[in-house]
Amino acid sequence: MAKRTRFLTVLLLAGLILSPLPGQQTVTVRVQVRDYADFTRLTLESSSRLDTRLTRTGGILEIHVDSPDSLRLRTAPVSSRLIRSVAWGRSDGRHVLSVVLRSSDFTYNAFTASRPFQLMVDFKEGEAAAPPPVRKEGAAPKSAAQPAVRPPSGVRTIVIDPGHGGIEPGAKGRFGTLEKDVTLPIALKLKAVIEKNLSFRVVMTRDKDMAVSLESRAALANNNDAMLFISIHANGSYKQSSHGSETFFLSLNASDEDVRRLAYFENTQAELEGHIAAQEEEQDVLRMILWDMAQSAYIRQSSRLAELIQAELNALLGTANRGIKQAPFKVLAEVACPAVLVEAAFLSNPDEERRLLNEEFQNNVALAIYQGLVNYIRLYPPEGGR
Repeated sequence: MAKRTRFLTVLLLAGLILSPLPGQQTVTVRVQVRDYADFTRLTLESSSRLDTRLTRTGGILEIHVDSPDSLRLRTAPVSSRLIRSVAWGRSDGRHVLSVVLRSSDFTYNAFTASRPFQLMVDFKEGEAAAPPPVRKEGAAPKSAAQPAVRPPSGVRTIVIDPGHGGIEPGAKGRFGTLEKDVTLPIALKLKAVIEKNLSFRVVMTRDKDMAVSLESRAALANNNDAMLFISIHANGSYKQSSHGSETFFLSLNASDEDVRRLAYFENTQAELEGHIAAQEEEQDVLRMILWDMAQSAYIRQSSRLAELIQAELNALLGTANRGIKQAPFKVLAEVACPAVLVEAAFLSNPDEERRLLNEEFQNNVALAIYQGLVNYIRLYPPEGGR
């Protein structure tokens, strides 16, 4: 993250409030607070789903939790730019987390995720006419007047690229799952949540099982004057033990040998259509783009977008953090806007193959990419006609 971004974390873990009855499941809660460049996130994570309700009074936000008496909680001091303190209490038979802000001049945006259950609340300086409601995964806000991000007037375009398709199946899992069959539903879920919550036009490089060349994917983004390009994939490795999520942006050179193998696999899918260029020509194209001043700016922004998406993948998916990496992906090289490639998990890992087939996991991948996108737009609001 940028140097100005601070990560301030406090964990609120098991402290016995009431002894659980024999056979009663104990619910453990963890609360995490992080300061980003221009907002602060509070994450309430539980070992099981909780029913929550948010109320605001002046500079205090209360999170009411309907929970069993076996809920275990513990408080600790908080050090944050926007949040002064957090503390647990009881009211009307419910547990209440009181979040005291340093100023009553703030807005907040809340949403939930599953596996594990998480309630995430983003705080930002500045007063709002009314607090936005809590929304479920993939659901639209109840009021169109309270979008997560309010971009400037004019239609901007985000291009979502579901990897592979048609005669290009991509990676294949041990149980026969094809990459093309998991990237499309994730992409469609991401498209839906963006269109419901943001004022952007979303263009898909494919919306069904069909082959699309790498050149055509990039050309579609450029012809639609795309503001951002997000390519979605499921990873594969010759090592079955490989696992986790990672996000890539463009570079002439790969970060390591595994990345070189992955880039070669993704780039040479176009051989099936006879469109792949000689390696020397491809390197020349990459060098030309990387040396171009405008593309250099895109690469810096692509790096930031990759960082923000990767942070959300780590928070929501519970997969291993493989970090952000650079690789010479052809589909990214020819796009004239900030662009990233997301590898959600490994199809070559049997456990992660099962998760990639799970609709709830797919929802969380889409939500993580969406929230990373929201955080990026906060840092780089659209300008001009793009």
